[in-house]
Amino acid sequence: MIQSNNVQMMQDLAIIRKLQDLDIRIAELEAEIAILPKHIAEIERTLESHKRRLEMDQSALSGNQKERRRLEDEIKVHEQKMSKLKDQMMSAKTNEQYRAFQHEIDFCQNEIRKYEDRILDLMSESEPLEQNVKKAEASLRDEAVQVESEKEAARERTASIQKQAAELKQARSIAASGLRQDYMGVYERLRRRSNGIAVAEAVEGRCSGCHISLRPQLLQELRTGLEGLKHCDNCKRILYENPPVSFQEQTV
Repeated sequence: MIQSNNVQMMQDLAIIRKLQDLDIRIAELEAEIAILPKHIAEIERTLESHKRRLEMDQSALSGNQKERRRLEDEIKVHEQKMSKLKDQMMSAKTNEQYRAFQHEIDFCQNEIRKYEDRILDLMSESEPLEQNVKKAEASLRDEAVQVESEKEAARERTASIQKQAAELKQARSIAASGLRQDYMGVYERLRRRSNGIAVAEAVEGRCSGCHISLRPQLLQELRTGLEGLKHCDNCKRILYENPPVSFQEQTV
């Protein structure tokens, strides 16, 4: 009878350990599933920030080009005005009229020089902008393709993980059906309060969960497998022990 109870206890512990292994793997898969959308959101945010940067450079380049066209139009207006002033100056009756025309012509020439200097500055400013825009456009096309590729890979990975998790959950359900309900309740309570680790191995007289030394009497009770589950006095996890295998046992 004692031996029968011991065997049953070993079987129950084996189921509990299997449940924990399955629960740990399920938790890992679910954590990976949770990470994938965050990864996709991050690369999409990065892509959007690069798009906004490109739009800013495109807007700056467009503004530069518009300002250059405006200044070129202003130069044409002043050149036309100068042409008219020169024609009018030829018919000046007095020195005062002649000097007045000359003053207007000089003003137009000064304005034209200012506009031309500003156009040269704008041309100098536009060169790096044009280079940035061309590079960013090419880079953005490649990045968009990469993002779509990663999104597709994430969708495939998510589907694969969900399938694995479903299979593990089914295996868990089957394993749980072979365990006493009271033991199952104990296991679930400990798993919730111990960060998912409800079971710990007794190794060299210590609990592998909290690394605290175990009482000799508790170790003896654990080895006999009698009187139900044994718990660490400190962390309360369910204990099990893998006793060393003798040379004779290995050669049987």
